[in-house]
Amino acid sequence: MFSFEFMRNAFLASTIIAVVCGVIGVFVVSRNMPFLTHTLSEIGFAGASFGMFIGISPLNGMLLFTTISSVLVGKMSSGSVAERREDTISAVSALFIGLGVLFLALSNSSASYATNILFGSIVGISASEVHQMIWLSVIVLIVTLFIYRDLKFDSFDAVGARAQKIPSGILSLIFLVMLALSVSVAAQIVGALLIFILLTLPAASAKYFVHSVSKMIGLAIVFGLVGVWVGLTLGYYTNWPVSFFIAVIEVVIYFSSLIYNHFVEG
Repeated sequence: MFSFEFMRNAFLASTIIAVVCGVIGVFVVSRNMPFLTHTLSEIGFAGASFGMFIGISPLNGMLLFTTISSVLVGKMSSGSVAERREDTISAVSALFIGLGVLFLALSNSSASYATNILFGSIVGISASEVHQMIWLSVIVLIVTLFIYRDLKFDSFDAVGARAQKIPSGILSLIFLVMLALSVSVAAQIVGALLIFILLTLPAASAKYFVHSVSKMIGLAIVFGLVGVWVGLTLGYYTNWPVSFFIAVIEVVIYFSSLIYNHFVEG
């Protein structure tokens, strides 16, 4: 299996993705952002399609669209606009799905390209893309580490954070940009429409087993690694979609955590 370069690239990329998603996912869950993550994945689909349409890397197109969109979403977090944010995000999501389909049609891409964007592909990851993913991941992890203390406070005790005059607005904007970068990185393995799996389920599962933020991050990374490593292995030997196996594994882990919480934690 590891004699093939594309499998070595896929395992390296998936390891990076699991680490980033484990770190960011804990804050996605604590800040109640799974729906926004799903929306950013659909925006990422439009960005990747746009990249193919104008002749640039789908990853670069995805980065462009998700980063700009995350900043715009951050602007919707105050005043009366915040009350309509979920409805607005739904409308934006529908718009970008339509744009993604349009850009794919205009680029005259085959159905296989559309499938790779939507559901990921272990074959299509080149060494240069892995290197780009590493740099993006390093940026996400360094920035998250830099704001970790305030972000943890704001995410798990918003009232206390406001009392301590922590700049929640700036923190939220920075976090949204980091989330956008994470979405673009994760899409390379699981695809644009299934990104929320790795950004939500491992962290959601971890919170039922441990209760400190650092332990949640560590366990979320482990759950993510199990999902992508086992998924890649099963995908290689069965020729079934890797994203299917990752989704099933993470769902099984999540429901196992619910059962554990019910019987052990009471």
